[in-house]
Amino acid sequence: MSATAAVTPAADVAAPLDSLLVQAAQGPYRRFTDPAWAANPVLRRLVQAYLAGGQTARALVVDADLEWRDAQRVGFLVENVVEAMSPSNVPLVNPSSAKAAIDTAGLSLVRGGEAFLRDMASAPRIPEMVDGSGFRLGDNVAATPGDVVHRTELVELIRYRPQSHRVRQVPLLIVPPTINKYYALDLAPDRSLIEYLVSQGQQVFVISWRNPDARHAGWGLDTYVQAVIDTLDVVQRTAGTEQAALTGVCSGGIIASLAAARLAAIGRQDRLAAFTLLVTVLDSHRSGTTSALIDENLAAVAKATSGRRGYLDGRALAEVFAWLRPGDLIWNYWVNNYLLGQRPPAFDILFWNADTTRMPAQLHADFVDFGLQNKITQPGALSVLGSPVDLSRFKVDAYVLAGSADHITPWQNCFRSTGLLGGDTRFVLSTSGHIAALVNPPTNPKAGYQAGDGTPADPQQWQAAARTHPGSWWPDYSNWLADRCGPTIDAPEFIGPPLAPAPGTYVFEK
Repeated sequence: MSATAAVTPAADVAAPLDSLLVQAAQGPYRRFTDPAWAANPVLRRLVQAYLAGGQTARALVVDADLEWRDAQRVGFLVENVVEAMSPSNVPLVNPSSAKAAIDTAGLSLVRGGEAFLRDMASAPRIPEMVDGSGFRLGDNVAATPGDVVHRTELVELIRYRPQSHRVRQVPLLIVPPTINKYYALDLAPDRSLIEYLVSQGQQVFVISWRNPDARHAGWGLDTYVQAVIDTLDVVQRTAGTEQAALTGVCSGGIIASLAAARLAAIGRQDRLAAFTLLVTVLDSHRSGTTSALIDENLAAVAKATSGRRGYLDGRALAEVFAWLRPGDLIWNYWVNNYLLGQRPPAFDILFWNADTTRMPAQLHADFVDFGLQNKITQPGALSVLGSPVDLSRFKVDAYVLAGSADHITPWQNCFRSTGLLGGDTRFVLSTSGHIAALVNPPTNPKAGYQAGDGTPADPQQWQAAARTHPGSWWPDYSNWLADRCGPTIDAPEFIGPPLAPAPGTYVFEK
């Protein structure tokens, strides 16, 4: 969040009742929609003082005209302090908390206290965000029919069963993030990108990464890039084709990009018919709050910590990412879980988000250096598997997608990938945040995206000229793939017994 973006309209100290309620309902202050906040004169003055104080604090950051990194850091601190100071976070002061305590004879506060102690007892020490008791892998999440057709110490390769008699000749291999598990792309039925692509006649394979532990501390970027190239061999051999489309998601997009650069360096980019990056930052220059917070000293400490343990615990990352959006991901659940004594909602995206994984110490160190040094923007400055990385030599058509409200991989940084890749690139800006931008089925009535011809250097210039389309970007992507994945053929038969049914075995590792 930039310092400028942190400044949002707040209620004036002397704002009339109607104005206060309108701002509470429409802006970032929906926590004050309970009529008691405005009807009670003490609570009303408390809210007005809080809103005015928050507005002043944010404005001071902007008026200070700080250098970008300092502005981001100070803005992050100010935003967290302002969010924490909200009177809605205080038991019994919050009218909903007081009503719940009265209605339950204090049981709501007892339940909330128990939930607080339970959450603080182990990492991540943040309020629980989801009731995951009703989700079952392979049943109501990660449920698209498929089979594990290949397994190594690092990956399981899942091949999804065709849902039509005819399929596109060129298969698609998806490289998921190394943080959390692959099934963000295969959530509940009718909310699964994989399910949708298969239904459109696309042959789909996906990598399911192993959840590493201290034994795998030496697995680094070279290990993962080689795994993608080896898996690509298996996909092409299994599908009986000489080409495949390659898609990378978030940190998996970095790995897929380096694999593509390696193929280009050894003269084998002809193996790829299409390339896709979903919510992936390659150029990390000024890439939001996370980029501003880390420096050489902090990076050294982070690498040393994971090095001693042998891995980075995904729960630590989950905690960091939550504090990047404290209003939505911390204090919202603080009120629900602790002040009201209620269980968090059951939501598939948050169930996936809570299903964290570890990252090998070497991969963590490589990713830290990748973001801090930003060498991928300098042709030849970075090497992978002994080959210099120059994405401008990679001439394959690319589809790059970002989320307009993404707080982890800002869309402007995702856009800059279009200037690194050497082929024709289509950039699409979806609504919503990091994962919600991906889980955007055609049935979503609020879905929309922007797309436009050309990729100028300035992302704002692109956005000004882009056309806004109602509906999901999924059909647009499927059509783009169809133009590059060859003619349709009879759906191939599976040969030999599978190693396991989808979602495989690695996805269950804790």
